[in-house]
Amino acid sequence: MSMVTPAKRINRLGSAKSGVHHFVAQRVSAIALVIALPLFMICLSQSGAPDPAASRAFFGSAWGALLTLITMSATLYHMRLGLQVVVEDYIHGTAMKMGLLIGNTLITYGLWLAGAYALIRLAVTG
Repeated sequence: MSMVTPAKRINRLGSAKSGVHHFVAQRVSAIALVIALPLFMICLSQSGAPDPAASRAFFGSAWGALLTLITMSATLYHMRLGLQVVVEDYIHGTAMKMGLLIGNTLITYGLWLAGAYALIRLAVTG
């Protein structure tokens, strides 16, 4: 007696083989955020951040720019993964789903590029 379901025998459907990778990636990005976000907030609060000159100095320094880039990257990656799950689970129209997934990716990359550009400008202009 086979343990294969009738639907699998008829449709030859199996696992998509991407669920575990997505699950692990989301958990790793969450762990990175648990470490990076408090460290970023503590360093930013100690830099005298309400003062514009102090903020520019923090983001223009190598340590501040690196910490900001790590935190921003982990946050945007985690956001993209989370929104991808929401779209895949709750949007059922194929065209709408694909449009939202593409938009999610493009907006995330655009935000990352804008943030990286701003950090580079601050680092260069000092």
